[in-house]
Order: sequence, then C-alpha cells, then structure tokens
Amino acid sequence: MAPVLRAIAVTYPGRPDQAGHVRADLRRILDGCPIADDVILCASELAANAALHSDSRNRGGTFAVRAEIRPGSYVQIAVEDDGGPWIEQAPDPARGRGLDIVRALATDWGTNTSPDSRTVWARLNWTA
Repeated sequence: MAPVLRAIAVTYPGRPDQAGHVRADLRRILDGCPIADDVILCASELAANAALHSDSRNRGGTFAVRAEIRPGSYVQIAVEDDGGPWIEQAPDPARGRGLDIVRALATDWGTNTSPDSRTVWARLNWTA
C-alpha cells in the first residue's frame, strides 16, 4: 500500500505572533511524524521571516503556509509572503539565525519570487 499524501494550505495575517498558530496547525497534521519537530521549527522560522521582512507585515498583509506530507518519504513546507523589498532588522547577535536553521535541517530548500510574492520552501526527508 502506497503512503497517503496529506496536505494543508492555510493563510495567516502577516503578524509575527502568527508563527505560534503555524506551529499548532502543523503539530496537528504531523502527529506521528518522526521529523515533526524539525519541520515545525523550519516552518516557524519561515513564517516569522515573512511577517517581519516582507510586505506581509503591512496593514492587511498575509502569508500562506503549505505543507505536503508523504509518510515515509518527505515533508515539504512552503511559506508564501506578499513580496516587496526584504526589510533587514538592525543586527542583533541573539537573532537572525532562521535561514541557518532551515539550511541545517532541510534536505533541500530554496526561494521563488514573482512580482507580487516570494515563496521560501524546504523539504525534509522522512527517515525512520
């Protein structure tokens, strides 16, 4: 029997506090997944980046989180924001490690841009 694909797509208001909602939503759908903690950490980092650094942070802005779960194979997450210039925060030695975390945990990751949005995705292999 082939693994059953599970997928979600949820849109959130473009605020940093929404990362907690992203984590809770993913925790429910990843129940029993051995890499759930790593997936949730990556998604949380990408969601926070969307809310802090893109046009999603503007009034009425949103970001969307998609997850594709193939049990026994991989989990792929994608966070699509409202694009715009990437707004850098002032340097802070206690922050700014989000993409480093994604790089360390993901099997592969990347960014796709369009005139109206930016999508950052990460794929994590599901290992026994």
